[in-house]
Amino acid sequence: MHDLPHDLPIAQTVQKGSTAPADAQSVTLDYDARFLRRKRLVTDQGGAFLIDLAQTTSLDQGDILPLSDGTHVVVRAAAQEVLLVTGPALARLAWHIGNRHTPCQIEADRLVIQRDPVIAHMLAHLGATTTPATLPFTPEGGAYGHGRTHAHAHGHSAHDHSAHDHSHSHSHSHDHTPSHTHDHEHAHDHTH
Repeated sequence: MHDLPHDLPIAQTVQKGSTAPADAQSVTLDYDARFLRRKRLVTDQGGAFLIDLAQTTSLDQGDILPLSDGTHVVVRAAAQEVLLVTGPALARLAWHIGNRHTPCQIEADRLVIQRDPVIAHMLAHLGATTTPATLPFTPEGGAYGHGRTHAHAHGHSAHDHSAHDHSHSHSHSHDHTPSHTHDHEHAHDHTH
C-alpha cells in the first residue's frame, strides 16, 4: 500500500447522517468493499481519490467523504447477491442469523443476508423461505448502532468459507430456582 499516489484528493474523515452538497460525486461499493481504512477509489463519475482513515471503518449507505480538495463523495451500496428471508417468527430467524455473526438487513416483512448456502440450509430447517435476489445490501450495524456485526475481519467473500474456522466460548450462569445455580460453558464452531 506504500505505492498509493500522493497527488490525489484525500478523505480522512467520514460524515454520518449529513446531507451531501448538490455537486457531490458518489462511489458505489458492495458490503465487503465498504469496510476499509486506506485505499485508492474511483468515483462513479470517474474521479480517483484516496481514502486514508485512522482506523478500519464500516462505511454505510449515505455516508459522506469530504475530500482535501473541497469536494465530497457520497457512499452508495452496490447491488449484490443476497438472500431474502421470509417466514413465520421473523424475530426468531433474525436471532439465529445473529447468533452466527452473519450481517443482516432487517426490514418489516423480511430479512436480507448475503448469499451463503450454509446459512440458507439452516434457515430452511427453521421453516424459512430464502429467495435469491440482487440488490443493495445495508445490514444493521454492530452494538450501539455502529461497526460490523463481528469484531474481526473475515477476509473472504461470501462464497469462500474454507479459511473461516473459529470458535466462540461463552460462559453462562442460569439461576433455575432460588436455591439452585447451574453453571455451564459451551463452545460452538463456525466452520462453514
